[in-house]
Amino acid sequence: MIRQRIALGLGLGMLLMIGAASVGLDIKSRRDSAWVDHSLGVLQKTSDLRLLLRTAESTARGFSLTKSESLRAEFEETAGKIPSAIADLSHAVEDNPFQGDLLRNTEPLISRRLEISREFARLHAAGDIANIEALRDRGEGRATMATILANLDRFTAEEKRLLALRSATSRTTGSLLLAIDLAGVALVLLIAGFLIRRSYLAQRALHASLIRTRAAASSLAAKAQEQDASLAAAHEQLRHSAEVLQNTFNGMAEGVLVIDSTDAVVFSNPAVERLLGYRPGRRLADIRAERRFFERDGVTPIPVNELPTPRVLRGEAFDRHEVVVHLGDSREGIRLMVSGRPLRNAAGDITGAAMVYHDITGPHETERLLRQAQKLDAIGKLTGGVAHDFNNMLTIITGAIEALIDELRDRPAAAATAALIGQAADRCTELIRHLLAFARKQPLHPRDSDVNSTVLDIAKLLRPTLGEQIEINSILEQEAMFAHIDSAQLANSLVNMAINARDAMPNGGKLLFETRLVTLDDSYAKANPDVRPGPYIMIAVSDTGIGMPQEVQDRAFEPFFTTKAAGDGSGLGLSMVYGFAKQSGGHVKLYSEEGRGTTVRLYLPPAKSADLAASVPDTSLPRGGETILVVEDDRLVRDFVVVQLQALGYKTLPASTAAEALSRMEAGEVFDLLFTDVIMPGGMNGQELADEVRRRRPGTKVLYTSGYTDNALIEHGRLNQGAMLLTKPYRRSELAQMVRAALSASDKAVLVASGELSAQTDRG
Repeated sequence: MIRQRIALGLGLGMLLMIGAASVGLDIKSRRDSAWVDHSLGVLQKTSDLRLLLRTAESTARGFSLTKSESLRAEFEETAGKIPSAIADLSHAVEDNPFQGDLLRNTEPLISRRLEISREFARLHAAGDIANIEALRDRGEGRATMATILANLDRFTAEEKRLLALRSATSRTTGSLLLAIDLAGVALVLLIAGFLIRRSYLAQRALHASLIRTRAAASSLAAKAQEQDASLAAAHEQLRHSAEVLQNTFNGMAEGVLVIDSTDAVVFSNPAVERLLGYRPGRRLADIRAERRFFERDGVTPIPVNELPTPRVLRGEAFDRHEVVVHLGDSREGIRLMVSGRPLRNAAGDITGAAMVYHDITGPHETERLLRQAQKLDAIGKLTGGVAHDFNNMLTIITGAIEALIDELRDRPAAAATAALIGQAADRCTELIRHLLAFARKQPLHPRDSDVNSTVLDIAKLLRPTLGEQIEINSILEQEAMFAHIDSAQLANSLVNMAINARDAMPNGGKLLFETRLVTLDDSYAKANPDVRPGPYIMIAVSDTGIGMPQEVQDRAFEPFFTTKAAGDGSGLGLSMVYGFAKQSGGHVKLYSEEGRGTTVRLYLPPAKSADLAASVPDTSLPRGGETILVVEDDRLVRDFVVVQLQALGYKTLPASTAAEALSRMEAGEVFDLLFTDVIMPGGMNGQELADEVRRRRPGTKVLYTSGYTDNALIEHGRLNQGAMLLTKPYRRSELAQMVRAALSASDKAVLVASGELSAQTDRG
């Protein structure tokens, strides 16, 4: 009897101990969850601070480029929020001396970076180029920003480490709490069974004791259920915290990739899937095999074992390593800034790698265009100054030669020599006139001129000049278009472009003149810093010649640059066109494909008295929910079209080549419209792709796009005659209307979209 009481007492004592331990662990579990939420809050505040810094830097750069007061106001507003964001973050990490010190060291760097941005803005507003270059050469802004980002990375890494530690502690506490609760239930059941057994042995004597024991067991079971409910609530909080963290990673613009030591993907967010083309289930080795990797110069190949992920798996750690990635044989690539860190276990062995990819293709292209514009501007200023001085000297020379010829009339041989010198001086004068045209310092005589009449006159003049082997056609805007320009200089520009086209077609070909009233919108102006948005008269000269490689296109407008043999050209033709366009307040754009031809587009502002009804945007935006297969080898163009179509409600299936598009179709993916580029690498163009798609799926609707003008495509035989036509550059409303028209067209309709893609690079 005494042993039974001892056993019962020990059992009850253990139950009390289990209950006390359960209560203590429950309190600890709640505290652990609170710390996890605290770490997530700190990470969110850090992300907000990064966003403010990027916004301040982008608006400062935007003001430097555009001098827009709204951007300056946005910069100052953003800069004003940064101190409070830092103070809020400092308050949140008061418990961590390391993070507190890191923030205190970073705060003056942020203040200095903002001062540098303000100084850049002030210098740009004042037009102080020398001090701008001096300030840029010091590199203080980039170095300061790099230090700030490095400090924030260390700050974030410390908080992530604390988050991982706190999450692990919370999970351990929850597991231990569940184990104790289960042990308590098991002990209750054991005691109940023991009492039941004893009740059968001494039912009458222990009846009252058995009732009390059962009551105690019921109370303990209720408490166990209460503890289970608390544990479930704690798990729900942990699940919510994990969901917040997952959504944060999925919403990041930077691609995040985590792999194990075997190069298998453990975690990836949608951004890295978009940037690298990775999809769950694919191997990284297959991704690498489909792509070509180059150093930042875009020329030097990177061996497979020197790519970022193999390097990190070898134990290397690096930040902001620039890599250029090309898909297959595509000439267009994506430029990534890659950071990587190896992951190690407690023993120090490498268990995987964490990679972060940041897409800098857009900013890099914008900087390249800006540098090119600045280079041409600098060359123009230098050329103008030199040409002006030479003009002064030639004035003296030509005047002296005329006097000399008069004095040498009785000496024929000397007079002939003087006349020869005069002819050379005249040629120099003509050369100086060309240079002044490029430098935008030639004397213009602008008046309201009928552009269509000028183009027709030049086309008639060129027919005997270019020869019978060149077929000349003109497709002009039906309405009369007037521009306030020097019509003689426009005619001279058209002749220069036509002669260049003739030289690019040594075996004959087609030359097409086009005019059209177009609108260049804000997004196009952002991608081309020297353009003001608004209505323009577009004059295009297209040929079917040999085309130009990209390196020639980049230098085509430089004076004296030519690919012709010595003595065949001065290299000033396109330079004059460029100078005339700029001096007239216009814009010139060059598009060329090797082996397929070249189109030069001249954009001139219309006369103030011109009817601008065609430039009024259509505010009605037809929408839809159909699926569109977008085939475009230029990634920037493809991304732009996908974003615009998705904003209009359509679903999209992007593909970079005709082969990839056919592969998606063979996989069973269904679409309502094929939206494809006309000219693509890989052996199959857009027309051939459309024919193959219609052969496999009769009745498929097709919408074409190209960097050439629509009329040039038809004239040069690259598309069927009779197609419905859409002209680029186009606004979002025009894209919406054309897509809707394509989806509503009959099965025999062929829709063509051609020209420059607004707000994106001029490559198709």
